[in-house]
Amino acid sequence: MNIYPHDTVVPFKDSAENKSVQVEAMFDKIAFKYDFLNRFLSAGIDKSWRKQAIRLLKKDAPQQILDVATGTGDLAITALKILNPQKITGIDISEGMLEIGRKKMEKENYSGRIELLKGDSEAILFPDNTFDAVTVGFGVRNFEHLEKGLSEILRVLKPGGKLVIAECTKPATPVVKGFYNFYMKYVAQGIGKMVSKDGDAYEYLNNSVSKFPEKKDFIHILNQLNYRNAFYKTLTLGICTIYCAEK
Repeated sequence: MNIYPHDTVVPFKDSAENKSVQVEAMFDKIAFKYDFLNRFLSAGIDKSWRKQAIRLLKKDAPQQILDVATGTGDLAITALKILNPQKITGIDISEGMLEIGRKKMEKENYSGRIELLKGDSEAILFPDNTFDAVTVGFGVRNFEHLEKGLSEILRVLKPGGKLVIAECTKPATPVVKGFYNFYMKYVAQGIGKMVSKDGDAYEYLNNSVSKFPEKKDFIHILNQLNYRNAFYKTLTLGICTIYCAEK
């Protein structure tokens, strides 16, 4: 397995814990404000990004879907509304995020269709060839070992099943990139620290995005892992990128 620069980016630089343990602790810590900050910092555009990602699965009509790094379940809910599958299973390493997600499911009466479980992307506790589709919303750069997580997803996908990922990326246009870097470094971190009382989480967000292998580089990784028909689509001046590939 190859090691990528973002694999070594961690939320708490002074901690001796591995990345997955640190990421779990970070999301447990900010879970109570996570949804609010997502909407606020993206001006609500993140909802559109999720919808566009899920629509790539519409013609396939998947019935069993796994949502990896589900967090509070926003992408799972979007998939339920657009695709109307039999069942969606969401997994995440943060119990704090999952608890908030479960309350959302109960409130909206989705609990019978969406199940949220504690689980690790690098050791998915389902048999081979279980799911028609796997989704990941803004969580793949949190994998401790990128290739291991993507290989596990490939294992649990049925032949012909699709992986769809939405992830934050760096815009290519110099003017937009300059504004984006300023916003991420100063505005997002400042507001994140003020609201969630945790500046480390939003510094980590910026650092993990900046180090992540994106666009053509990420497609190359998918191809190397034996995914097929992989492609990407950029959204909102390159701030978000959707990736899609098949088993």
